Amino acid sequence: MSRASLLAPLLLLPIAALAAEDAARALAREAVIVDTHVDAPGMLTERWMDLGADAQGREFDYPKARAGGLDVAFMSIYTSPEQDEKGEAWQIANAMIDSVEALAERHPDKFALLRSPGDVDRLRKGDRVLLPLGMENGAPIGDDLANLKLFHDRGVRYITLAHSAANRIADSSYGIERKWHGLSPFGKQVVAEMNRLGIMVDVSHISDESAREAIALSRVPVIASHSAFRHFTPDFERNISDELAKAVAAKGGVVQVPFGIAFVNPKGAADTQAHFRAINDLNKRNAELKAAGKPEEDREAFEKAWSDSHPAPATKIDAVLDQIDYGVKLIGVDHVGIGSDFDGVSGELPDTLRTVADYPNLVAGLQSRGYSDADIRKILGGNLLRTWTAIEAGAEKP
Repeated sequence: MSRASLLAPLLLLPIAALAAEDAARALAREAVIVDTHVDAPGMLTERWMDLGADAQGREFDYPKARAGGLDVAFMSIYTSPEQDEKGEAWQIANAMIDSVEALAERHPDKFALLRSPGDVDRLRKGDRVLLPLGMENGAPIGDDLANLKLFHDRGVRYITLAHSAANRIADSSYGIERKWHGLSPFGKQVVAEMNRLGIMVDVSHISDESAREAIALSRVPVIASHSAFRHFTPDFERNISDELAKAVAAKGGVVQVPFGIAFVNPKGAADTQAHFRAINDLNKRNAELKAAGKPEEDREAFEKAWSDSHPAPATKIDAVLDQIDYGVKLIGVDHVGIGSDFDGVSGELPDTLRTVADYPNLVAGLQSRGYSDADIRKILGGNLLRTWTAIEAGAEKP
């Protein structure tokens, strides 16, 4: 056999790899990619950076989004339980919305605010990235249902009922003590009013009891905006159980898989759960110290020590692909999507899935696992847009 004959198969390998890469990039560019959780607004209010240009150290900006094929990026309007306790959640949420509006107004050729799934095709023409709003933690609503309409008018299209602690609406999956064992009486009114307005009910972050009640009470589909499957992390309530995932699907909703190592890697999930328990213990100690008139333990020093002793475990993109595979087998390809948590997990992300420029790598992984292009389009955004359309259609018409 000639030397050329021996080398021929080896020469074909990089050609085949390049062809697969090109196919993944082409599909990412052509499909409508909807990411339901990008934490850019919090970073914008902490330190303004022009996301219309290359923003060093950020996981979301316009050049990266276009390189990755991202079309619709839900901007996370996040407020913490501590901000809620201080009475700051309302102000911070509105300031974050202002920052997103400012970004879109600064670059009308690159960004547009999105308020309805029916506007996607029209607004994304000209390579614009569309920016709907998702409120992570219902704390800014306060005690007034009328605030739901105010935030709806400002563009909020989903609300994560609670975050890392119980609030006026629901219990948190991270909370050791459960205040409501489901939704509060006010929380039940919140779900009904969200249905009326056409705001998606998001059951990520909340306790199983709260999620079960919210799904049952909602008269339209619900979403989990960024929840991995608990099958891989059995003791981590933050990830969605099989039972609740099936309930979301039965209602016509979607489970949006995040990319953060804290959710898709079992060691990362265990460390995250332990971290919240340690914070709970720290808060108790500080309350006792404060009552005794003694200096409290420094929270920043605690966080640094924790971070130094709990580095994120190395994780490959396969961990995310495995999550999607499991979800598709459990609840069907029509009920799985993506909610990355980019800019919200301190850079702790799998290899080759580190910014919004990397969606083609996810597409390539799905193609290599045998998914059809039609099913990949559903996962990338079609399922979320269908669910959002159904929720909007179920709202009370003015």
